[in-house]
Amino acid sequence: MKKNLLVALLLSLTITGCQTVPQPTKSPLELQSIQAKEFETSKKTAFASTLSVFQDLGYIVESASFETGLITAKSPSKESFVPFVGIVIKFVKATAFIEEITPARTKVRVNLLNSKNATNRGQRRGKEEPIETPETYQDLFA
Repeated sequence: MKKNLLVALLLSLTITGCQTVPQPTKSPLELQSIQAKEFETSKKTAFASTLSVFQDLGYIVESASFETGLITAKSPSKESFVPFVGIVIKFVKATAFIEEITPARTKVRVNLLNSKNATNRGQRRGKEEPIETPETYQDLFA
């Protein structure tokens, strides 16, 4: 009887013991304050500089439109094998929106997402989480 109880307890811990508590996310206003920065420059210069920064950091620019001010980019993928999960591919998705405030003042807002895809026996699962650490964006704007 005690052995069955012990087995049941171990089984229940195995099934539910690895849950994580989600971290609190920032409000939209808090996110905007760390993701955006204004520069005293033209939209043309800010757009070209943003493209250069992404490329300098190793991102692959997927699309860029000066008219809309939108740039999308992706970091190189890192692939690994995890037992019982399969092949895990990790990368960062990035978007930047460049907005002209005045001809000599421009606002740049960058959004970064950690992306993780797992493939196992033909099935694909994905997960994306916003990067909310202020230091990451400060480094990007520096």
